[in-house]
Amino acid sequence: MTAKSTVPHSRDYEEKYRLFRSHLPRPEAHVGPQIELHINRKDIVESSFRAIMSIKDVEVLKTRLWIVFDGEQGLDYDRLSREWFLILSREIFNPYYGFFEYSALDNYALQINPLSGVFNEEHIKYFRFIGRIIAMTIYHEKLLEAFFIRPFYKMLLSKSITLADIESVDHEYCQSLKYIVDNDPADLGLYFVVNEEVLGELREHELKPDGQHIKVTEQNKQEYIDLLINYRFVQRIALQMNALKKGFQEILPLESIKIFDEEEVEVCNQKQEIVFFQNVYILAANK
Repeated sequence: MTAKSTVPHSRDYEEKYRLFRSHLPRPEAHVGPQIELHINRKDIVESSFRAIMSIKDVEVLKTRLWIVFDGEQGLDYDRLSREWFLILSREIFNPYYGFFEYSALDNYALQINPLSGVFNEEHIKYFRFIGRIIAMTIYHEKLLEAFFIRPFYKMLLSKSITLADIESVDHEYCQSLKYIVDNDPADLGLYFVVNEEVLGELREHELKPDGQHIKVTEQNKQEYIDLLINYRFVQRIALQMNALKKGFQEILPLESIKIFDEEEVEVCNQKQEIVFFQNVYILAANK
């Protein structure tokens, strides 16, 4: 059974999707009908990065993709382009490269790694590349295989992240915040700061000006929780996410995907989670 056949579509979603496809920007008249991309299968991330980011006129990336793997002969270019997207996504989203990391010890979903610059000094360029790839996958209706947390999609949709969104990301962290919601935090000794370990060094970050001197109380605890969530899921990765959005926008207008809500982005099916983004199915699995 294919991923597509297992995803329950609502009529409302199908209507939105048809509307979305009908308004997709077509390649401008000055570009040809196709583009040929030469990819080294053994070095698929670097060769794909060079091939995609060397293109100045991104309009050509909306034309038919002819993928040529170095040293191979292939006639079914549509099959090869599908294979390219799948293999590339398995590699580029692998935590080994440092661009993404697992969200929690008990969850194999991925989130952007705030320390991606430690692994690759050109990480911002790569996130722009990743944004182009995600948008191209949507545009060409190909498969993208990865494991993403829901806040990632909400950020792509420019929506605020709430406490409910992080329940499946880090259950223990979510429960600790819920405890503050349900109880008076006056005796917990909390201040508007967050301590985190960065490369073996414990660092303190103020959530607001002079936060180290502002105690969390019953009156301001909601602000504290909102700032904590924003810091962990938005602020720490703002540069990376902005670069990803920039690359995405170069292929597809970000406004065009706001026709969908996060429930239509992510569909859960028991133990297997099939995430689809405008008919791009991102296979994921809940542990």
